[in-house]
Amino acid sequence: MSKRLACIAMALGPALMIGGGGCAGYRLGSMLPPGVRSVSVPVAVNQTGEPMIENEITRAVIAEIQRDGSLRIAPAGESDAELRITIRGHELSPIAFRSHARSEPDEYRLQLSATFALVRSGSDIVIAEHPGAIGESTVRLAGNFAAAKHEALPAAARDLARDIVRKLVENW
Repeated sequence: MSKRLACIAMALGPALMIGGGGCAGYRLGSMLPPGVRSVSVPVAVNQTGEPMIENEITRAVIAEIQRDGSLRIAPAGESDAELRITIRGHELSPIAFRSHARSEPDEYRLQLSATFALVRSGSDIVIAEHPGAIGESTVRLAGNFAAAKHEALPAAARDLARDIVRKLVENW
């Protein structure tokens, strides 16, 4: 029996040493600091000139946190931390033009940018922060310009929310 174990150890030893066991860089369990299991998400601060986008972005971030599952959403005052988001940019840029009139845009890219900080509840102690998260979407101009902007916002907000949650959870 001991000869068999010795043979197995000799056969597996080099593979484990070379490959690092196949788990290099991976960790089991939460990547968040101890004591941070729940988060409240107040309405994002909108520093752009675009009205009401903070509501769509806040909804998207809450939905993404719930989808990710690393944190639980809790009301303010009952959470371990608060996620403070500041929307810094809302830019709609033409990316494609009509074939018959090259000066008329046909498709636009909406890019949202934000900063965020995870703050310990009941204090101003910053647990984590990030200076830049980006979300994008594209939309074809099928009617008026305002309708195109409104159509592009939900997808860009979801993309921004994914970037925020990814950066928040992987920060550790």
